[in-house]
Amino acid sequence: MPQALNAQDRPRPAMSCPVDHDQLADILKKSVKPGGGPSNGGLDNNEWAAVVNRQGVVCAVAYSGSKADDQWPGSRAIAAEKANTANAFSLKDKAMASANLYAGAQPGGFLFGAALSNPPSPETLYAGSPDDFGTSHDPMVGKPVGGVIVFGGGLALYDGNGIAGALGVSGDSSCADHNVAWRVRHQLGLDRVPAGVSPNMKDAIIYDIGPDGKSPSGFGHPKCNGKEDQIAVDLGAGVSGNVVR
Repeated sequence: MPQALNAQDRPRPAMSCPVDHDQLADILKKSVKPGGGPSNGGLDNNEWAAVVNRQGVVCAVAYSGSKADDQWPGSRAIAAEKANTANAFSLKDKAMASANLYAGAQPGGFLFGAALSNPPSPETLYAGSPDDFGTSHDPMVGKPVGGVIVFGGGLALYDGNGIAGALGVSGDSSCADHNVAWRVRHQLGLDRVPAGVSPNMKDAIIYDIGPDGKSPSGFGHPKCNGKEDQIAVDLGAGVSGNVVR
C-alpha cells in the first residue's frame, strides 16, 4: 500500500506568471538609456522591474544593469510594491496605474491613507541572499510582498483574456519610471488595457496638478524636473487635462 505523502512532500502546482525572468530582463535593458534604449526624461538610471501575478504573488524580478548595485538598491522593494499596487487597484474592465493614485492619496483626498493600507512584508523583501536579488531565483519570487505606492511606475498587465497581474519599475524619477514601465509593458504585449481613469481611456499618467496643488481630475500626478512629461505624451503614456471619462 503506497505511503501517504505529507503536505510538505506533495508537488506544488506551477505558479502562473505573465512574464518570465529572462524576457523581463531583456526588455527592461532595451527600455533604458544605459542598456542602449531611449531616454525616459529623468536621470536615465538603470532600473529594477518586478511582476506579480493576479494573486499578488511576485513571480519575476530583474534589473537592467550588469549587476545588482548598478541601480538603486532600495528600488527593488519599491518596484515590487508598485506592481502590487497596480494589481490591487485594477480590475478586468478598468486599469489603475500607481501614478493615478497620487492626488487622491494626499491629505484631504478621497484616497488619503491608501499608502498605509497594505503594509509590505519585510520578511519577503529581505529574505534570502542579496546575491540572488534580481535573478531568476530572487527570494521574493513565489511570495506576496504587499505595499501600496502612490506615484508613477506601476501598471496592470492585460492579455487577451483580461488582467494577468502587474508590473512595477523603479530606479529613476517616478515620472521616468512610469515611462519605462509603459515601454516594457508594450514590448511584452501585455498592454491591452480596456479602460482607465485618464482622458485617453487608459491608465496614462495625468499631469493636471495646478499651482494650488489641486488635481481637477482627482487622479493627477506632479511633473518631475526633466522631460518625462513630454516623452510620456509622445508615448501615449501621459496626458495633460482635467476630463475623466
